Amino acid sequence: MSKLEIIDLHVSVSTEDGPKEILKGVTLTIDADETHAIMGPNGSGKSTLAYSVAGHPKYTVTGGQVLLDGEDVLEMSVDERARAGLFLAMQYPVEVPGVSVSNFLRTAKTAIDGEAPKLRTWVKDVNGALDRLNLDPTFGQRSVNEGFSGGEKKRHEIAQLELLDPKVAILDETDSGLDIDALKIVSDGVNRFREREGRGVLLITHYTRILRYIKPDRVHVFVDGKVAESGGPELADALEAEGYDKYLKSAV
Repeated sequence: MSKLEIIDLHVSVSTEDGPKEILKGVTLTIDADETHAIMGPNGSGKSTLAYSVAGHPKYTVTGGQVLLDGEDVLEMSVDERARAGLFLAMQYPVEVPGVSVSNFLRTAKTAIDGEAPKLRTWVKDVNGALDRLNLDPTFGQRSVNEGFSGGEKKRHEIAQLELLDPKVAILDETDSGLDIDALKIVSDGVNRFREREGRGVLLITHYTRILRYIKPDRVHVFVDGKVAESGGPELADALEAEGYDKYLKSAV
């Protein structure tokens, strides 16, 4: 069973005018078997939260804690965070020319588990994951994200999620740029992961459409680097109808 606790997290980035605070005291707890959605306008700090938890060097944590099953994530290197059970699906997955998808996946699985997967079962697992995400078996021979469509990039991220099997998945705008068919395929993949015992999901999105397929337990409104309001799934419906205006006005 897993629990991710984000406690009074403050994060800054360097600018030409000096450090700028982006996260201004974020507190969230994602228990095992829970899915939390973070919604908010552009520039509110949603992606900063995702990258800070994952350990991106661009972001400086100036206060607070991030605990995974009681262990201090902020004291870990990026690879240690992955081995501990954190996973980040990026909003803009990067291209890795010359590295095939199949080699990338096997190398990642070996690094996380500490031993190489059995080749025969691994090939079956990879082909199964790709098939469930409507990706051709030859997809494994392509260079990671090179020449991929937006939908292929996001489906590849979910294939990683399925095969690497983390404790907590942070999905940063996984619905961005997807047509309705790709959105359903990606959502099905996330839901398969959620069915595994003890898994947690933090889903960052602008729009409610993905929440029609991935039902959150909690919804958080993110404005000006902090949580402005939290509630159940009905909060997403209210945001769809009313937008973020009242939160933006109160943040001024």
